[in-house]
Amino acid sequence: MAGTLNKVMLIGHLGDEVKVHYFEGGNAIGRFPIATNETYTNKESGEKISNTEWHNIVVRNRLAEICEKYLTKGDKIYCEGRIKTRQWEQEGVKRYTTEIHVVDMTFLSTKKAASNDAAPGDKGANIPPSQIEDDLPF
Repeated sequence: MAGTLNKVMLIGHLGDEVKVHYFEGGNAIGRFPIATNETYTNKESGEKISNTEWHNIVVRNRLAEICEKYLTKGDKIYCEGRIKTRQWEQEGVKRYTTEIHVVDMTFLSTKKAASNDAAPGDKGANIPPSQIEDDLPF
């Protein structure tokens, strides 16, 4: 294979409100965490084990504004993007963080959409939570 691929697809729940920072010139960047869960049964004890993984999501410009307006803590989303690691220095110590830079997103269930407050044309935003199944076919 000649090329490389950096692609992430996640379905999870927001762990906090979307925090957006606006820049001069109209650009914006939004950040929020989402949680994904993995559940399995321990073969020895028969006990169900659930692990939660947290992901730092970054959205930009118009997508950041839409997320700020329509998403709240606990909402379920599907997002696609790429993994990016950035570093900075704080008090002489190098710090690192890994983020998912999202380029496409679908709102699977939102509290605001349930109250029919969603904007027309927002992908998935007008689907009532009662019509969304939690069990994925894959």
